[in-house]
Amino acid sequence: MSLTIPANLPTAIANKPKLSSQFAAKPRIATIVCSANSANQSSNNSAAPDSSLKAFSAALALSSILFSAAPVSPASADISGLTPCKDSKQFAKREKQEIKKLSSSLKLYAPDSAPALAINATIEKTKRRFDNYGKQGLLCGSDGLPHLIVSGDQRHWGEFITPGILFLYIAGWIGWVGRSYLIAIRGEKKPTEKEIIIDVPLANRLVWRGFIWPVAAYREYLKGELIDPTV
Repeated sequence: MSLTIPANLPTAIANKPKLSSQFAAKPRIATIVCSANSANQSSNNSAAPDSSLKAFSAALALSSILFSAAPVSPASADISGLTPCKDSKQFAKREKQEIKKLSSSLKLYAPDSAPALAINATIEKTKRRFDNYGKQGLLCGSDGLPHLIVSGDQRHWGEFITPGILFLYIAGWIGWVGRSYLIAIRGEKKPTEKEIIIDVPLANRLVWRGFIWPVAAYREYLKGELIDPTV
């Protein structure tokens, strides 16, 4: 068997694949790369305005930390002498005594009278209060009263640590707004008058700015403006 190769075969092969060159992989790869570059460029352009919101993001993160409470874990007798309020017999006895006392006062009034309605509302509030004490995982002593744990145990942060941080934040917010108001009016002709008669529009603007007072205080500390050197 013999195989004959035409002499003009290389020329035929070189001239033939004109249609297939239109579907080459290179143009497709180039198109994909170009679209990726345009996507990156648009993402860079969209990321530019985000840099101006760093201060707001920091304040929002701080607020979320301050206002978030630790998850309530099931109560357990982890403190000597204390038991979960929902399992305490003395705690249940106190609830029955308070409801019984209110119910005895209810007999003195007509069912649809205003005092009777007020007493019924108080009874419902009392039931909800004792029910919430049991659900929040508080621990009760032998007296049947809830005891706050201030040792720093994470399971009891909602009893003291979280309310304490929230109190400090609110107190600092009030103080920072007052400080900012006094600084803003000290350049006026009669600053004492504006201390007596509050400039409501100015105070309203400062109240909303005061929510990020930890961030603002830290910035002034870095700039050396937090404390007046002349005082």
